[in-house]
Amino acid sequence: MKPIGYILLAIFLPLLVVCYQSFYKVDETEQVIVTQFGKPVGGTINEAGLKFKIPFIQTVNRIEKRILLWDGSANDMPTKDKLYITVDTFGRWKIKDPLQYFLRLRNERSAQSRLDDILGSETRNAVANHQLIEIVRTTKDRKPIIDPLLAKAGIGNLLPIKEGRRQIEEDIFAAAAVKLSEFGIELLDIRFKRINYNESVRQKIYARMISERQQIAERFRSEGAGEAAKIIGKKDKDLQRIESEAYKEIQKIKGIADAKAADIYSTIYDRSKDSRALYGFVKTLETYQKVIDPSTTLVITTDSELYQLLNGVGD
Repeated sequence: MKPIGYILLAIFLPLLVVCYQSFYKVDETEQVIVTQFGKPVGGTINEAGLKFKIPFIQTVNRIEKRILLWDGSANDMPTKDKLYITVDTFGRWKIKDPLQYFLRLRNERSAQSRLDDILGSETRNAVANHQLIEIVRTTKDRKPIIDPLLAKAGIGNLLPIKEGRRQIEEDIFAAAAVKLSEFGIELLDIRFKRINYNESVRQKIYARMISERQQIAERFRSEGAGEAAKIIGKKDKDLQRIESEAYKEIQKIKGIADAKAADIYSTIYDRSKDSRALYGFVKTLETYQKVIDPSTTLVITTDSELYQLLNGVGD
C-alpha cells in the first residue's frame, strides 16, 4: 500500500499545484490584467469572482479599483508678487483605463511618483502666475472681514481679486487631468491643504503687522492730541468770555456805585457852606492818604492846592 500511496501523492500533488496556478479570485475592490510573458492578453477583468488562467505562463496583475489618495509634500514656491510661501496640496484619483495604466506605469508606486511630478508642477505654475491674495481668498465674491481699526486708519485695504483660490484649484485640476489621462488615470479632485509664509518671509510679515499697528496708535495719538487742543482752545475761549462778561458786570456795578456815591456827595456838598468846606477837607485828606507814604517825596509850590493843609503843619 505504501508504494501506491506514494504514486497517488505523486499524481495528485502536481494536479493540485496546477489547479492552484490555474484559478484565481478577483475581489470587488480590484480589477485584473493577465499578462503572458510580460504582455497583456485579453481585456481588463472587472467582474468579481473565480477566474481561470493558463498556469505558469500567465500572470495575474491586480489593479486597485477604489478611489486613491494623493498627498503632496509641502514645497516652497514664489507667488507673482515675489512672496515665498509653503504650499501643501492633496488630491483624489482613480484608475480609469487599467490597460493604459499598466502599460505606462505598472504599479501604484510609479503612479504616485508621476502624480508628484505633474500635480506639483501645475501647482507651482499656478502659484507663480497669481498674487498671494488670489491664492488665499476662496472666491472673488467673498467679502473678507477687515479689522475696524485698520479700516479707520486707512491701513490693510485688500486689493480686488479676479479669480480666487477655488478657481486656481480648478485651473490646476484642468491642466493636470489632461496629462494624467495619458497614463490611464482620472483625476477627481485637487485642493490646497495648507498655505503658510516661508520662514524667511514670516518675520518680515510680522514686522509689517507691528508697523501697521504702530501707525494706528500714532494716528489715534494724533487725533487725541487734536481733540485735546480743541477742548483746551474752547476752554480758554469760554474762560475769556466769562471773564470779559464778569469784568463788564463789575464795571457796570462800580459805575452805578460811583454814580450813587457822587449823588450822595453832591447832596451833602450842596447842603451848606460848612458842609462844602468839610467835604473839601475830607477829600483832601483822602488824597493825601493815597499819594503820600513814608517813602514819598513831594515837590510842590507853596500856592498849590495840595499844599493848603500842609502849610503851617510844622509851626
